[in-house]
Parts: sequence; C-alpha cells; structure tokens
Amino acid sequence: MVTAIHQAGAVRYLSPRAAAVEAGRREEAGLAVVAAVSAVVAQDRVGSKMRTREFLSNLEHDRIVQAIREAESKTSGEIRVFLQRGKLSADPVVAAQKKFHQLRMHKTQERNAVLIFVAPRAHKFAVVGDKAIHEKCGEQFWQSIVEGMRTHLQNEKFSHALVEAIHEIGNVLAAHFPGTPGNANELPDEITGA
Repeated sequence: MVTAIHQAGAVRYLSPRAAAVEAGRREEAGLAVVAAVSAVVAQDRVGSKMRTREFLSNLEHDRIVQAIREAESKTSGEIRVFLQRGKLSADPVVAAQKKFHQLRMHKTQERNAVLIFVAPRAHKFAVVGDKAIHEKCGEQFWQSIVEGMRTHLQNEKFSHALVEAIHEIGNVLAAHFPGTPGNANELPDEITGA
C-alpha cells in the first residue's frame, strides 16, 4: 500500500519566524495495515527545546477535549490528540503513523480516524488521517490544517492551534461521514501522551 506523506515547513513554538514549505513526497509502506494513511508534518530545524511539561501547562485541556467531543458528535469519524513526552528519536510522520496503529485508530469501522501528533520538545507535529478520510479530502486539506496549526504554534497559541484543527477536521468528517443516531464513540476523547 502507499502512504501519502506531505511535508510542510518549519514550526517554531517559541517565537514567530518565517517557515519554508518543502515539497510533498510519497513513500511505499511496508505493512498492509498502513493502508493509505495520509500524513502531514511540520518541523522545526532550529531553536531551543520546549519541555513537554511547559507545553502542557499552556494547554487548555478541557477546551481541547470539548472540541473533540463537539466535532465527533456530528460524525462517525474519530479524532485523537497525542502528545509525545521527551525526545522524539524518529521522523514525526513515522512516529505518528506508529502511534496511530498502537492506538488502534486504523480499526475504526469506517476507517475515518484522524490523529494529531505533537512532540513539543522537538517542536514537531504530524496530522495522520486514515484511508477513507484521505480519499475524501486529499492533500490540499491536510496542507491547510498544517498551515493553520503552524501559524498558531508560532504565536504560542497552543490550545487554539489544536482546537481550530479539531474543528476543521470535524467539519470535513461531518460532511463526508455524518453521524447517525446509534453512532458509537469508538475511541477515547482524552488527550493522550507517552
């Protein structure tokens, strides 16, 4: 199967800076379970490291969880936020895809789950959408999510970056995968981390 990966430019959490946009690329995935996962990554190549604890202290946890619940109330899709604690030793896209599978997000009934993976200490994040949602929205959608998050992260609006991305993803999920009366919440809505 093919994993569609789009890389966007730098994200600097601690101060605003111009970001360069890198060209998109496609890579072959070695596992059948990867399906056609779409990923978007923004990376910081310079600057000081932010401790995860500092990032967490700046997050409005309840506001983010409420945004996930509101978004999921309109769709059969699932949204999760994962915060990587400590150092990130792998490429953020690879780490996000691995976490997507560890969290069993690829097991949702309609294959329409989205993971927002943030590594505060490394100043990197990735947004990974499963096969069905990627087929409906394509690369341009993921690019717009990353650009919005990048702007807010550069301005140290961490919660706003996540909430806005969740709302936008939720709107697209609702348009393509509307909720039904007996729609089960397949995955936890809480922010998770390791």
